[in-house]
Amino acid sequence: MSAPDASPAPNRQVLTPSTLNRLVRGLLEDAFPTVWIEGELSNVARPASGHLYFTLKDSAAQVRCAMFRSSNTGLRFKPADGLQVLLRARVGLYEARGEYQLIAEHMELAGEGALQRAFEALKAKLDAEGLFDAKRKRPLPPFARRIGVITSATGAAIRDVLSVLGRRWPLAEVDVLPVPVQGREAPPAIVAMLRKAAASRRYDVLLVTRGGGSLEDLWAFNDEAVARAIHASPVPVMSAVGHEIDFSIADFVADVRAPTPSAAAEILVPDAQAMLRRLRQQQSRLATAAQRTLQALGQRLDTAAARLQAQRPEVRLARNGERLANLHHRLLAALRTTRQQHHARLVQLQLRLRACDPQRAVGMHRNRLTELAQRLRQAVARQLERRKLALQEAARTLHAVSPLATLERGYAIVRDADGHVVTSVTGVHPGDTVQARLADGTLHAKVIDAA
Repeated sequence: MSAPDASPAPNRQVLTPSTLNRLVRGLLEDAFPTVWIEGELSNVARPASGHLYFTLKDSAAQVRCAMFRSSNTGLRFKPADGLQVLLRARVGLYEARGEYQLIAEHMELAGEGALQRAFEALKAKLDAEGLFDAKRKRPLPPFARRIGVITSATGAAIRDVLSVLGRRWPLAEVDVLPVPVQGREAPPAIVAMLRKAAASRRYDVLLVTRGGGSLEDLWAFNDEAVARAIHASPVPVMSAVGHEIDFSIADFVADVRAPTPSAAAEILVPDAQAMLRRLRQQQSRLATAAQRTLQALGQRLDTAAARLQAQRPEVRLARNGERLANLHHRLLAALRTTRQQHHARLVQLQLRLRACDPQRAVGMHRNRLTELAQRLRQAVARQLERRKLALQEAARTLHAVSPLATLERGYAIVRDADGHVVTSVTGVHPGDTVQARLADGTLHAKVIDAA
């Protein structure tokens, strides 16, 4: 019997595994050039090459994924098992093993991508309505007397703002208007506080601020109601939300945007020390100008006197000399008055700055505390004396009605063997043992007769 013919049929196409995998890979890449896919990370691994390998899964299936080093270096978070992510990836096949896989080009947290798209949509909507128009933005007052800071009362942002404001311009009155800056309750609270602050007509400028965080942390300041409340505020509003690289809808709507809370405080108020130096420079320039004016007038006086002396007009010289002396006196008086006014203004500003010195306030409070402590000790002593006298009076009154006082006058309290007080001769019988309580002790006696 002859062996079967092992040669392939003339029309049969025989593929190798490599060829088959290459064909399948081409089909997959042509059919799915780029896809967006959301799922949970698992089996995350990052070998020394820097590439990222992981599995993306849901409740019913999973798929292997790879993200090469050139694509994952810009990730804003560290991939870890259990994170819900959104991928932009190409569908492919790992030919060496014949395994279907995704080649990720972009990865973001699933919720963050949705927030970013919502942010861009709201930004485009409000921009189209003109809420970001630079023409409607108002300048900040150069010397704000009252500043309202709408932020969390316990966050780092308010500490930075108060520190900078206190250092640069202690004359400003700063009110902390506390609101939550994160979570569902934050947007309505911020809107309500903006309206309340505007209705009070107390503030020259409002600062809406908070520290840095993720896009989700800052989302309260991307709320449409907050944006419209800032736009409707009759008081100029500055926004300082997050770090320098963070931008919120509130930043675009506000009259002025500051990169950080500290920078906002720098912009809101001038530097008191710089203002003081400027005043001193102006005082010096005024004194120099006055001296030059006096020198010029003196030179003119000398010239006029020489000309008059040459012409010898004694009468006109005397009259003009008097007039000139009067004008010279008035000029000196005016210069002295101006200098005194500027000096008084400078002294007033210096006194106001010293009045804001915390050491002086601490000293005043310490003296007040000492005075109150002394008054408290005196009040306690008087109260104790009154209580002592009242106690003595109560003791005297109690003693007056005490049975012991009656016993001191010769009376006795008689009790039977059971300890009951004997109030009648019928309560005992001959032979019973009784106790007689006297003022200075107790007698034990036996009843002989009970008539």
